[in-house]
Amino acid sequence: IGNDDYTSITGDGHGEFCIFIHYLSVLFPQDWNLTWHTENPDFTKCFQNTVLVWVPCIYLWVCFPIYFLYLRRHDRGYIQMSHLNKAKTALGLLLWIICWADLFYSFWERSQNVFRPPVFVISPTVLGITMLLATFLIQFERMKGVQSSGVMLIFWFTALLCATIIFRSKILHALKLVIDVFRYVTFYSYFVLVLIQLILSCFPERPPLFSETVNDSNPCPESSASFLSKITFWWITGLMIQGYRRPLEAKDLWSLNKDDTSGEVVQGLAKYWEKECANTNKQAIKMVYSPKKQTKSSNSNGDVTEEVEALIVKPSQRNSAPSLLKVLYKTFGPYFLMSFLFKACHDLMMFSGPEILKLLINFVNDKDAPNWQGYLYTGLLFACACLQTLILHQYFHICFVTGMRLKTAVIGAVYRKALVITNSARKTSTVGEIVNLMSVDAQRFMDLTTYINMIWSAPLQVILALYLLWQNLGPSVLAGVAVMILLVPVNAVMAMKTKTYQVAHMKSKDNRIKLMNEILNGIKVLKLYAWELAFKEKVLGIRQEELKVLKKSVALSTFAVYVLVDKNNVLDAQKAFVSLALFNILRFPLNILPMVISSMVQASVSLERLRLFLSHEELDPDSIIRGSIKDAEGSIIVKNATFSWSRNDPPSLNDINFTVPEGSLIAIVGQVGCGKSSLLSALLGEMDKREGYVAVKGSVAYVPQQAWIQNAALKDNIIFGREMKESQYKRVIEACALLPDIEILPSGDRTEIGEKGVNLSGGQKQRVSLARAVYCNTDVYLFDDPLSAVDAHVGKHIFDKVIGPKGILKNKTRILVTHGVSYLPLMDRIIVMTDGKISEMGSYQELLKQDGAFAEFLRTYANADQDVENGGLPGVGFQLELNNWSLQLSNSSTYSGETRKSLNQTSTTELQKAPAEKNAWKLTEADTAKTGRVKAIVYWEYMKSIGLLISFLSIFLFMCNHIAALASNYWLSLWTDDPVINGTQQHTHVRLGVYGALGMSQGIAVFGYSMAVSIGGIFASRHLHIDLLHNVLRSPMSFFERTPSGNLVNRFSKEIDTIDSVIPQIIKMFMGSLFNVIGACIIILLATPIAAIVIPPLGLVYFFVQRFYVATSRQLKRLESVSRSPVYSHFNETLLGVSVIRAFEEQTRFKLQSDLKVDENQKAYFPSIVANRWLAVRLECVGNCIVLFAALFAVIARHSLSPGLVGLSVSYSLQVTTYLNWLVRMTSELETNIVAVERVQEYSEMEKEAPWCIEQTAPPNSWPHEGQVEFRGYGLRYREDLDLVLKNINVTIKGGEKVGIVGRTGAGKSSLTLGLFRINESAEGEIIIDGVNVAKIGLHDLRFKITIIPQDPVLFSGSLRMNLDPFDKYSDEEIWTSLELAHLKNFVSSLPDKLNHECSEGGENLSVGQRQLVCLARALLRKSKILVLDEATAAVDLETDDLIQSTIRTQFEDCTVLTIAHRLNTIMDYERVIVLDKGEIVECDSPANLLQKKGIFYSMAKDSGLV
Repeated sequence: IGNDDYTSITGDGHGEFCIFIHYLSVLFPQDWNLTWHTENPDFTKCFQNTVLVWVPCIYLWVCFPIYFLYLRRHDRGYIQMSHLNKAKTALGLLLWIICWADLFYSFWERSQNVFRPPVFVISPTVLGITMLLATFLIQFERMKGVQSSGVMLIFWFTALLCATIIFRSKILHALKLVIDVFRYVTFYSYFVLVLIQLILSCFPERPPLFSETVNDSNPCPESSASFLSKITFWWITGLMIQGYRRPLEAKDLWSLNKDDTSGEVVQGLAKYWEKECANTNKQAIKMVYSPKKQTKSSNSNGDVTEEVEALIVKPSQRNSAPSLLKVLYKTFGPYFLMSFLFKACHDLMMFSGPEILKLLINFVNDKDAPNWQGYLYTGLLFACACLQTLILHQYFHICFVTGMRLKTAVIGAVYRKALVITNSARKTSTVGEIVNLMSVDAQRFMDLTTYINMIWSAPLQVILALYLLWQNLGPSVLAGVAVMILLVPVNAVMAMKTKTYQVAHMKSKDNRIKLMNEILNGIKVLKLYAWELAFKEKVLGIRQEELKVLKKSVALSTFAVYVLVDKNNVLDAQKAFVSLALFNILRFPLNILPMVISSMVQASVSLERLRLFLSHEELDPDSIIRGSIKDAEGSIIVKNATFSWSRNDPPSLNDINFTVPEGSLIAIVGQVGCGKSSLLSALLGEMDKREGYVAVKGSVAYVPQQAWIQNAALKDNIIFGREMKESQYKRVIEACALLPDIEILPSGDRTEIGEKGVNLSGGQKQRVSLARAVYCNTDVYLFDDPLSAVDAHVGKHIFDKVIGPKGILKNKTRILVTHGVSYLPLMDRIIVMTDGKISEMGSYQELLKQDGAFAEFLRTYANADQDVENGGLPGVGFQLELNNWSLQLSNSSTYSGETRKSLNQTSTTELQKAPAEKNAWKLTEADTAKTGRVKAIVYWEYMKSIGLLISFLSIFLFMCNHIAALASNYWLSLWTDDPVINGTQQHTHVRLGVYGALGMSQGIAVFGYSMAVSIGGIFASRHLHIDLLHNVLRSPMSFFERTPSGNLVNRFSKEIDTIDSVIPQIIKMFMGSLFNVIGACIIILLATPIAAIVIPPLGLVYFFVQRFYVATSRQLKRLESVSRSPVYSHFNETLLGVSVIRAFEEQTRFKLQSDLKVDENQKAYFPSIVANRWLAVRLECVGNCIVLFAALFAVIARHSLSPGLVGLSVSYSLQVTTYLNWLVRMTSELETNIVAVERVQEYSEMEKEAPWCIEQTAPPNSWPHEGQVEFRGYGLRYREDLDLVLKNINVTIKGGEKVGIVGRTGAGKSSLTLGLFRINESAEGEIIIDGVNVAKIGLHDLRFKITIIPQDPVLFSGSLRMNLDPFDKYSDEEIWTSLELAHLKNFVSSLPDKLNHECSEGGENLSVGQRQLVCLARALLRKSKILVLDEATAAVDLETDDLIQSTIRTQFEDCTVLTIAHRLNTIMDYERVIVLDKGEIVECDSPANLLQKKGIFYSMAKDSGLV
């Protein structure tokens, strides 16, 4: 508040002052001579005693009511009395006493019959009361916790300023020996006290009691900074110095102010948004029901009523959308409105420059004027400029802080919404779109906050400028105005066009990010199938669209620039320079308006997207009754319930009825896709309940089919936010068979698990997921087939120790979805599902007696000789050995005799074994921040990717443009100095012609460079994106395991967006400001060569400040970029595991985590915006000094200068500040944004995998003709520093032979296939296929010729057809045949779109089993000589498994088949079985011979109940 009052007094004071003086001069000509037309000016006595005394008083009384109310509202706590406060109060009272001493002296004089004018009584009274008020305010501020007060500081400053004038006058009088002793003494003491008060009020008080800053380790210094420090941003200097000495780190950053934290901001937004939604819903309902009353009254005619109803329903749809804009305004409006005041003050002050310039030129023309007037004008010019600087940056600070809060709020709101959104709504907004809402759209809002005030401020500036121009130039302004008015519709049309392009651009961007997300998630499959190129083409196709749209909008904007620049060519040269200065002011709002409009357009697009997302339907929390239900007959009750995935889908589960008694164990069985997992989702409340009643008693734990693992320590994954209980934790780990795995992990259970659990095998992930559920110790457990991913004996162990009748959970209610027949006899009840209905229900014995579908199912699978009671399950599983140690790691999850022994000796100390060097073992590489300057090579790279020709061409055009501009202004100054003869100037036509020509050439140059830079920018971004994509796809598998996908997505969304749309704009502005500054300096030097003394030192100061700043700013920007990645990674992770989070009711904890991550990010962003302000204030002061000296030298040398040159040099110097400011902002923006290029380039230096194709060694097309595979002394390791996981493998597999590969978990089975496909290169030995050494040929040549059906079935979003055949090689017939053989034909032909059925992201709209079958169909299509099955049937029920096996036998009869199996019955009829153990082949023979040997194979068969 203080700020404004100051400005409103001084800003308008100038004008009033002139009028006042003018008024005086009319009334008292002799006073005027005393004050103005003299070498030694002074004010009259009367003026001194009235106006100069009253000004500060009026100011304080005007502020008081507003300030008082403000303080009542914003109570920051109570400040204790301090010496500073006591001193201020004492001085206030002293001042009051002095004023009243004056007053009583006047009364005493009356009693002595010395009559003074009434002023001598009134002024001291007024002043005395004001001093009392000031003293009261000092105390009141202390009570309300104000540490430093602007209002008071300005009051003391104004008082001192007025007193100084009187002081000078009194000294002049004292020299003439006219003295009134008493009043002199009181005045001098008053003067001194006011001075001391002013000095004291510069220092801040101590912080209030109980404020947050007290217990904060590194609080933000802003709140405790003094007023002066706040307006000059001095309080950040400490951080700047630190940043200059050494690169900043995250720990150097301050904590956020309380008002900026997510906790505060998001709560506010959420509150208002809920209110808004509630209001609009009420309205909508009102409107729909209103016609009912009329229907009763007018029963005569049915048609009419119907019409009435329709009419009223229509508007409701339009108004019922809750307005996000209103909500944002309510949340951030009040704080943001302050910026309006600052902006208005600044705009008014901008015009003081040209007005003072007018006075200054008149002064130079008038050779008789006293010198001090010139100095006064110079001083005024300088003071105005400095004030303008301070106000402008307060304004910017408010804008940027609002922007920051906006972004925090948007991210928080989107995150919270994502946790409650229904599954159908999730399908409409893909992960890519939601991440874009958080990154790109939130950024758009931030950008808008700085511009939004221009909407009213620009027209205001234009109107003021035109008014002053009219005064200067008269009607000839109209020509210029006409051009501008004509441009308005042109601009409007362009804005509309831009909006449509903008929407299209965002859409392609969303698609591209979504596709990238999937490529990164399914990268392993892409590599195995050698599909990288097809997907690269897809991404580039989308990118092409994106760039097309960009090109269109570039062409538009360039045209706009050209037209705008041309308007300056309509100018005549009468009072050229004042007009020139005004035109310069005019140019800014007009140039920025299109920017503001486009920024508003972008923000409105984003606003709409955000509103749509926030209005998505949410899961109904009350559809399932959870918690403790009194006297319920069971722990889960479902009556006549029907569920669907979304409101408009047909129901997927019909008419479900069952109750589960407390503490019982229930199995759900049925074929693939019959709705088993859906039933569990329904119980969790993830589905839409159409009808019926569902109650779940107590808390729930859920183990999904595909384990969801967080990127955190193993221990945190299991504890999952609960408190740590050592004994329970150990019991759970033991029961879930995790002890041996933990022993092998590099830092025990503190090892960090990568994103999506990349460094755990499938079985381990599943066991961790299970352990998490068991540890949570809830009442109801839902297991979605957790045993499928582990091998038989581990499965048996888990069933016995955890799930089964003797397990840890024996007293809990458990529901288990399973394909394992062997567990069924132990169940209390079995539910059989077919096609979304419960077909049978009962215990094992009952169902066998009923002799229905279930009995049939059993007969097929439980072989007669298999002893069902003790048998393990026919191992269902898929094992994912992905990373280095996951291999040795699972070796010991073999619960064989020796491990048993060691288990008994394991103590907890070993459990956490973490020697110092292993303690910090990290798998994923966090996004790292580079330090130091951005290397010149990065700029060079960028120029190369633009194309050197275009680069140099655009630089040349820039130079032409600015030379033309300088020349035209210089020409103008020569023209103004032409002598006037008979009221006209000579040579007017020549002058005008040249001036016009220069103007034209300027226009052409601008058009040229705008085009060049924009087109160049598009070339560059295309080039860089292709490189980035290519490099990422060429990276080896290990790179993707190490790098969190958040980092990569960040590169593809944010950094590419920066290169697309930010960098070209910045380059244009940077070049523009650079040449402007140089030009201005040249002109000033031409006019007043003496300025050469001042400009270099100022330049140096400028340079140092800038370097000083960039060191900090760049590092802050990098820290901000780096802390941004975790926000997205965490968000991605949450979206993947949202059902688990909801099931465990952990939403609040995840919201807190997200908020923390956002705050960490804003912690780096906040100092960077303050640093910008810090810099700008310092630089503008340098700029203001240039104005000061240009004017000063003009005044000193006025007798030798022509007014034309003075005008030219001062009007240019007035511009310098703006340009300098822009120049530094652009330099730092350029440096900070070019980091995007640096980060995109970063991946080009990474290691790459072997080349995709090698011409020289390419094998013939018919290869492999037999399919013979030979391993010779083959060995493999995952990383240089790790042991071999496969050692001396020697085996020859004949063409067409069927070979099974078995072994305990982690024996190296999958590693063998990874070696065959060269996902990992061999460490020793070689693999030879039909006489060709595979290490010598290109990767694609190899991978196209071998087919794999991988462990985890990955689908990409796109049509089913694209998923089967991305290169479009095969005909539809072939595809249908392959689907038929894969037993998918019925399913696919039942789909509405058949082959064009859209698979959702990750294939989520197909069940896991169906995805596995799609992978089989892929293999059938490729029909290569060698087929590898990597536990391909893990997620399929036994029946389908049989079908698949028979298909493989018939279709791949003459092919070599390598099968990695957990279900041994699938490979019992194979010709040979290879048994691996600890990376070596231990047995290799036909299954029958191996069984007789009674070795490892025999014991495995026994575990599976096959012997």
